[in-house]
Amino acid sequence: MIELTRLNGHPMVVNSDLIKHAEAIPDTTLTLVTGEKLVVLESCAQVTARILRYRAHVLAEAWPSAETAIAAHNALRLAIDAERRAND
Repeated sequence: MIELTRLNGHPMVVNSDLIKHAEAIPDTTLTLVTGEKLVVLESCAQVTARILRYRAHVLAEAWPSAETAIAAHNALRLAIDAERRAND
């Protein structure tokens, strides 16, 4: 869920998974998968940044050791590639 602001200044929370697309016409208008349209004060770039930040937070909460696992995977890949090159 991301917090956005209606044109009248009232805050609202939106399920970002329901956003189909956002356009600036000229106000930022979000079209949900249901067909509902929401007009917000934030720019398209701000909405996108909030969605990315929210999704990163969800992933970090679900898999707190992801960074360590990715680093270990990359190190293993490099070692395998180096061994293959040495054997060629």
